[in-house]
Amino acid sequence: MLRRPLFARATTSATLVAAVLSSVALAPIAGAQSTAQLPGFNAGSLESTPVSLPGIESAPLPTPQVAGLDLPIFTVPIVAPARPAPEYGKVGIFPTDGETVGVAQPVMFTFDKPITDRAKAEATLGVRTAPAIAGKFYWISDTEVRWRPLEFYPPNTTVTVYAGGRQQSFRTGDAVVTTYDDNTKMMTTTRNGEVVREMRASAGQPQYATHNGTYYTGWRAREVQMDSSTWGLARDAGGYDVAVNDGVRLSYDGIFVHSAPWSVADQGVRNVSHGCINLSPEDARWFYENTRNGDPVIVKNTLGRQLGSFDGQGDWNY
Repeated sequence: MLRRPLFARATTSATLVAAVLSSVALAPIAGAQSTAQLPGFNAGSLESTPVSLPGIESAPLPTPQVAGLDLPIFTVPIVAPARPAPEYGKVGIFPTDGETVGVAQPVMFTFDKPITDRAKAEATLGVRTAPAIAGKFYWISDTEVRWRPLEFYPPNTTVTVYAGGRQQSFRTGDAVVTTYDDNTKMMTTTRNGEVVREMRASAGQPQYATHNGTYYTGWRAREVQMDSSTWGLARDAGGYDVAVNDGVRLSYDGIFVHSAPWSVADQGVRNVSHGCINLSPEDARWFYENTRNGDPVIVKNTLGRQLGSFDGQGDWNY
């Protein structure tokens, strides 16, 4: 079971701290710095002056890999950098504290009010990783900014995030990467580079071709109600309103991987969906149970356009 981040003892040796900091990436870091005020001494005037002590945050420690076990996330205290005071109040952070996610999962910051100075808001946020990797901020709206690495996280990366005066840590699991190739109508999942499952699939028919690009898995449910009227296609115009099983969302505009027993004969042969990726009930159940939030899904060679960067889960096309 994952536990909340643990702080190392204040007596951690200089050798350990140096080793940790050499393996930790420092993105533009987070939130207003906390300080302690102590009486100071002005030698020229002998007047008392306030002296600020730096705040303490933490940086993630690399997590050992032990087959079959999710070890606790450990952090080590470090000095917090100076930051501007935020113009927002509360901020939501995803992934949640202690969560394990896929190697394509961005960090999502949601503010309680519109941001007028984006650069200043970014300067109040922090993302540190072990091992050290580079990343970038990008804005989804006036109330949401995200951060992602420039490339997929390495497997078993530990990440500590700071925003709004609090911090939380999460980790990535194995690199579970799925590719749908429309040339073969096959969906292939690899784990750390090794093929673990190949699945016949059916994607969007020509007039509703599935977009090409890099998606990642998100919200999921054992039963999902699919209603084409939500994206403008009425039932009497060829639309649908149907419940599907083992649905895993790939985009905010309604592209899912899901079970489609009605198209099993078409899977691996032709595209018959309205944009979703149809799998057999057995394969859909496997995909549902063997992926987690943030696992990348790459779609290629369809007749569709490129997935938009602000499709909600189109972060890797930006």
